[in-house]
Amino acid sequence: MSTDWVEHREARWVNARAYALAVIVVCAAMGAWEAFVHWREVPVYLLPAPSRIAQTFWAQPSYYLQALTVTLGEAIGGLCVGAAAGILIAVLVTLYPQFERGVMTLAILVKSTPLAAIAPLLTIWFGFGVLPKVIITALLTFFPTLVNVLVGLQSAERPLRDLMRLYQATTWQEMIHLRAWLALPYLFAALRITAPLALVGAVIAEWTGASSGLGRVMWLAYSNLNLPPMFAAIFILSLSGICAYGLIVWLERRCLRWKA
Repeated sequence: MSTDWVEHREARWVNARAYALAVIVVCAAMGAWEAFVHWREVPVYLLPAPSRIAQTFWAQPSYYLQALTVTLGEAIGGLCVGAAAGILIAVLVTLYPQFERGVMTLAILVKSTPLAAIAPLLTIWFGFGVLPKVIITALLTFFPTLVNVLVGLQSAERPLRDLMRLYQATTWQEMIHLRAWLALPYLFAALRITAPLALVGAVIAEWTGASSGLGRVMWLAYSNLNLPPMFAAIFILSLSGICAYGLIVWLERRCLRWKA
């Protein structure tokens, strides 16, 4: 029996125990929630029980899944735009450090601006289509990507850069063959944050005006004080965020095997 096989089996066992513990904790929380609602006889318009929320979802699953598809499309589009902009600007700032202070000031200004105030303006300017949602999501995911990638690109130590110069590497060769590889773990760290955050940005944008999406489902349920559909949409959004985070972790393990 090889050592690698034993280590692989032990790693799988540890992962299985971790997943099992997570399922137990979630089930215990849902059970406590269910028991509290029935014990205190909480009205459904204040806090519906998990069983009531599940019944609401299974009564019309296509309605929620169709809304999820719309929100996922907006979130993915905004995440791609925001991540691409963050990476591009981080590369430019690394190549031209004299612009770092000005660029970071503008980036912090964008980050500090309340998106709840920008979203209605974008809806007025661009209508109720997909574009305002993509812009809001991109603004929300841009700053974490920029900061993390910039730190990664700037983490190249002087001896490594001197070695690249010794081999007469150009600035772009140094960027591609040294800095980019050092920045990859930082990029995935940013994506762990921004992937679930993109879903939140899409929903926030949908609250200001949309014809479909989970944000619209939540808004309609809130307007009618119909909490079970609202909680059903929230649970779907939360599960989607967990799946997005898991997907990024899976991609990171596949792309950064050299780190192990």
